[in-house]
Amino acid sequence: MYLLTYNPKSRTPWNKGKIIGQKAPLKLRDIWAIRIRLQMDNRLRDLALFNLAIDSKLRACDLVKLKISDISHGDQIGRRAIILQQKTKRPVQFELTDQTRESVSKWVEYAGLHASDYLFKSRIRHSAHITTRQYARIVDSWVADIGLDPTAYGTHSLRRTKASMIYRRTKNLRAVQILLGHTKLESTVRYLGIEVDDALELAEQTEI
Repeated sequence: MYLLTYNPKSRTPWNKGKIIGQKAPLKLRDIWAIRIRLQMDNRLRDLALFNLAIDSKLRACDLVKLKISDISHGDQIGRRAIILQQKTKRPVQFELTDQTRESVSKWVEYAGLHASDYLFKSRIRHSAHITTRQYARIVDSWVADIGLDPTAYGTHSLRRTKASMIYRRTKNLRAVQILLGHTKLESTVRYLGIEVDDALELAEQTEI
């Protein structure tokens, strides 16, 4: 009989060298830096994906599965859309700004997509649309291109970005909960890290 012994040095921890925890949302200057870079490089797909990720605030698993029909009315990209979330099985609505609608329309026309097509098709045979792993790599490249550390950001950074901005401007937590499609308000509080942010803001305003 052979005894299997565990050697803790034989395996490299999955999180070695990685920043663990919530990924930071993008700042306004970062958003525009990425947009301008993608526009200059004429990367139509990436620009549409980036703008849609910011506006929709969707989880990666929902974003990559979007079809043209999910966000269009006839042959026009709509101003609002509603989808069923994969994680919660509940519907969530989101808005599409003029900038996003324009970039998505250009991508759809360039790629020759139809209503039943996935918005972001995959080049991999076994997948009809880009995978969440592919999307994560794309986000890493966007962040690196403007000189930020990719380990500090991720797909959730794009989901959190607009939600964080809305909360800072309005302090309306319920509205942000609805926009993120959270079932519990506590989830939104944890997701945005607002208790920490608010505490730090109060501390900064208090002089002794």
